[in-house]
Amino acid sequence: MIANLADLRIGGTSGSGAQAVERALQLLSIVGRRAEHGVALSEVVAESGLNKPTTRRLLMALMRSRLVEQDEVTRRYYLGGELYVLGVLAARRHGLLEMAADSLKRLSALSADTSFVSMRRDDYAVCLHREEGTHPVRTHALLTGDQNPLGVGAGSLAMLAALPDEEVEAILARIEGVLASQYPGYTPDIVREDVARTRATGYAVNPGRVISSSWGIGMAILLPDGRLAGALSIAAIDSRMGEARQKELAGLLQAEVERVQTKMRALFTVRDPVPRSKPAGARRRALQPV
Repeated sequence: MIANLADLRIGGTSGSGAQAVERALQLLSIVGRRAEHGVALSEVVAESGLNKPTTRRLLMALMRSRLVEQDEVTRRYYLGGELYVLGVLAARRHGLLEMAADSLKRLSALSADTSFVSMRRDDYAVCLHREEGTHPVRTHALLTGDQNPLGVGAGSLAMLAALPDEEVEAILARIEGVLASQYPGYTPDIVREDVARTRATGYAVNPGRVISSSWGIGMAILLPDGRLAGALSIAAIDSRMGEARQKELAGLLQAEVERVQTKMRALFTVRDPVPRSKPAGARRRALQPV
C-alpha cells in the first residue's frame, strides 16, 4: 500500500524509507483534518513545512495508494476510498464492544451472572466491558480495563486456545516470568493442559485459579477470516459452576458468539467492485458495508 513510499527521492537525494513514510503520514493527517472541504497544495506545503516538489511527490504516492484523492476541478486533496476500507478493517478490532453489547445484556439476563467481552492486546487479554447480572452473590475478579496474561481467566484462555500452536508456545515463553511472579495458580504446563481441554470441549473454564471462589467460562470470537477477534465469558461463584451448568452456560455463550460473528460477517461483506470506468463516487459506494 504505502510501502512504495520508501522508494521516494526526497529533496533531490535518496531519503530513508522511514523518513518518507513519516512525512507522507504527516501529509495524510493534514488532509484528514480538512476532510470535509479538502485542502489545497499550497496549504499542505505551508502546514507541513516541506517544499512544494517534495509535498507533491508524497501526495502523488498517497494517491497511487488510494489513501488520498484529488478533485479534478478544484485540485483540492481529500481522503481516499482506501482509508474507508482500512477503517472498516480496523473496526473488526475496535468495534468489538459495540457489536457485543446486546449479547452481554442477554447473557447476564439469562444467566443472572456477570458477563464480559475481552480482546487481545499483545500477550494479554483486556476486559472491555463488564455486564452485571442479577444474582445477589457476584464475583468481582475481573473489572473493565483489567488485563491478565493470555491463558489466565476464562475469556483469556479461550482466546489463547484459538491461536496456532506455535503462537501459543511463543506467548507462553514470554509470559512465563509473569506467571511465576504474579499468578501462583498457573504454570506454562498448566496453561497448555487448559488449552488442550478448551479445544476439546469448545469452551474455556477457569476453575477458580485466580480467586478460589470465582469461576469462569469463556468462548472465543473469530473474525470472518478465522482470526481472533476477542472472547465472551461469564463469571460466577463456584457453587453456580457445576458441570451441568457449565454446559448450559456454554450453550448461551455459543449462541451469542454466533450472533456477534454474524454481525461481523455482515459488516465486512463488500459489494461486487464497480468497474473503474464508473465515476469515482460509484466506486466509493461499492465499498460501503451492506
